[in-house]
Amino acid sequence: MLVPSLAGTALGLLCSPALAANSPGDGFKVVSYRLALAPDIQNRTVAGRERITLRATMDGVQRLNFSANALAIETATLDGVALAHIVEGDVLGFDLPRPLRRGQTVKLELSYHGRPTRGFAGSATTLYTNYFACDWMVCSQNKFGEKAAFSVDLRVPTGMTSLSVGSMIARRPRPDGTEIHSWKAPRPYSAYLYGFAIGQFTRVKERAGSKTLIYLSDAADTGELKRRFAGTSEAVAFLSAKAGVPLPVADYSQLLVGGDEAQEAATYSVLGTDALPTTVDDSSEDWAIVHELTHQWWGNLITCETLRDFWLNEGITTFMTAAWKEHRYGRVAYEAELNVARSRLEKAWAKGFDKPLAWDGTYPTLGIRRAIQYSKGALFMAQLRTTLGDVAFWSGLRRYTRDHAGGTVTSIDLERAMEASSGQDLHSLFAEWVFGDGLLDRHRE
Repeated sequence: MLVPSLAGTALGLLCSPALAANSPGDGFKVVSYRLALAPDIQNRTVAGRERITLRATMDGVQRLNFSANALAIETATLDGVALAHIVEGDVLGFDLPRPLRRGQTVKLELSYHGRPTRGFAGSATTLYTNYFACDWMVCSQNKFGEKAAFSVDLRVPTGMTSLSVGSMIARRPRPDGTEIHSWKAPRPYSAYLYGFAIGQFTRVKERAGSKTLIYLSDAADTGELKRRFAGTSEAVAFLSAKAGVPLPVADYSQLLVGGDEAQEAATYSVLGTDALPTTVDDSSEDWAIVHELTHQWWGNLITCETLRDFWLNEGITTFMTAAWKEHRYGRVAYEAELNVARSRLEKAWAKGFDKPLAWDGTYPTLGIRRAIQYSKGALFMAQLRTTLGDVAFWSGLRRYTRDHAGGTVTSIDLERAMEASSGQDLHSLFAEWVFGDGLLDRHRE
């Protein structure tokens, strides 16, 4: 995932001191989101209704806080009782008529409309979401460890194609020249992975074993889509073997758009033409398809519990991109990819910045954040591979993936899996790279 430049705010939510102890998602867990949305391609707006089923995780919850956005809330009710709402900084809060008891389950129902300031992109005839789900719906952007069921009814012009999380379970015509496309996620996912796309898309289907691969675009014909995504089936087989878990979705879609998009959603990816190779078998440019596909395992199926361990999403995925290049192009391509990561990390070192991988502080720039979480994370995985040897390393990664499939993880979970598979004490190695801060000092020596 290449998070947009504004992601510094999304990945490090800045609340006022008064709200620091009552951030989005505090005091409750969302069980499910049920949406009905009417996106407008031309105006880049959305109108919707949303039902959030949630359960209190502590006694005395008096306010339900979510990530603030530019949507205008029209109505809000909790189990049928009208609620007032307030926006304070980056928090959208709903004050409750009476406190919730721990374990109490309630339904928050909302209607809203507006033009999201982030999270919408597209062309004159298409609209797709990119990363900032909580700008076009009500949710908590940074609650990575909270996985909830998701379903959405998209109201679109008749004959238009749609894409969202999971599978389309129903398509219903309406008398006004529109139709409802109902989508449902196959399992709970973190809110930042929700998304949709609508447009007049060319659509191609191919098989990858028992899985279905779907390619869509409004700017490419069938032949170009097949050519652009020709390596996907082989990548699915490679990653499935390394993970020890098949591709976690029955249908995996890739939406080809203009520009340099490289963004995963729960069961699909959005990829820009500028992010894909311009020539066949160019190992230096071949990264976006496999990087976003890899997130279907590491990031989506298995998700970091908090942003402190975000490197588990991105560092493992960046390393697996290098491992894929080794598989497809040879060892030289693997080393070249790691050298790219090393160069990015050294630029952060040159600016006097290095942090342990498990760190939840503020990065001075987006590039430096990526240098640590993506590049340093990939280099640590490569170091683990060298230390343990291929047999123990890949066995450990399979153990980690299988044991935590569908759940959330911290860095300790990876350490335990690698130790169990190798029989080695990895405390010192993890302390140096993941929990300590010694690499920069050693680099300076």
